[in-house]
Amino acid sequence: MPTRSRLLAVTLLTGLALQAAAATELLNVSYDVMRDFYRELNPAFIKAEKAKTGADVTVRQSHGGSGKQARAVIDGLDADVITMNMPPDIDALHDHGNLIPENWATRLPDNSLPFTSLQVIIVRRGNPKGIQDWNDLVKPGVQVILPNPKITGNGRYSYLAAWGYALKQPGGNEQTAREFVGALLHNVPVLDGGGRAATTTFMQRQIGDALLTFENEAEMIAREFGRGQFDVIYPSLSIRAEPPVAVVDKVVDKKGTRKLAEDYLKFLWTPEAQEIAAHNFLRPQDPTVFKKYAAQFPAVKLFTVDEVFGGWRKAQQVHFADGGVFDQLYAHK
Repeated sequence: MPTRSRLLAVTLLTGLALQAAAATELLNVSYDVMRDFYRELNPAFIKAEKAKTGADVTVRQSHGGSGKQARAVIDGLDADVITMNMPPDIDALHDHGNLIPENWATRLPDNSLPFTSLQVIIVRRGNPKGIQDWNDLVKPGVQVILPNPKITGNGRYSYLAAWGYALKQPGGNEQTAREFVGALLHNVPVLDGGGRAATTTFMQRQIGDALLTFENEAEMIAREFGRGQFDVIYPSLSIRAEPPVAVVDKVVDKKGTRKLAEDYLKFLWTPEAQEIAAHNFLRPQDPTVFKKYAAQFPAVKLFTVDEVFGGWRKAQQVHFADGGVFDQLYAHK
């Protein structure tokens, strides 16, 4: 029979083997509409890491509504990295789980934003309702599809884009913006739990006259359903979508994956990854890469959450907290 010392040695070796395996595997918890981007990015990172270190790396993905995804990490999902579409969903990991430091955004370039996007309006082929801008979405008889702003970043960006548009019109103020967004919500027949679910409602279930979503999701819809099946409307004014990324400190320190996780996120700023971003219609931060693909990114006048709403924390509290403006408006739609 094995001696006690031999059993201890076997146990130790097994533990070391499991730890080594864990150190070469990452879980990226992300939001709904980034499936195609990471499906293309991950093999590029794995190849680059193999060339650099000789290690065989595995990257697993988890996708869903951004708010739900952040909640899952707080509740124990072992994400090595989290790649969301708005800062509040990463702030929540500090505020409610103490999983990351408060200054997480300062640890990577561009405030931890490897690329940006904006909100566009997708309409039926030929644009039968003649939708050209935000104001057309509040007309009687127009149905608008967007994800639930309470639990999705996609929905929050659309809500805030509409609010900012109304606010910046001649004579616009908080009251006119409130009335405008209330009228828009009145035209929303269903609130889906994520951006991809909203796309399914619009494209497969054929509900609605307009879908509000990210610019990069419009390209994913074209790849899945065929070009020419819908039209993309760039509004006169939109919001700058800022999808941040972060290492989940408590998880990587427990699993021994900090170096790999940091390398994975830093890879997002390499020219290769920035090209992949542009290929997936995410606006790259690298000016050289952006210039190369500029023709596919129409110039749109943009505002930020900081400029119009005083930052995400304030916007979250005023508009999306329980009993906030969104709840008030939706209750009376």
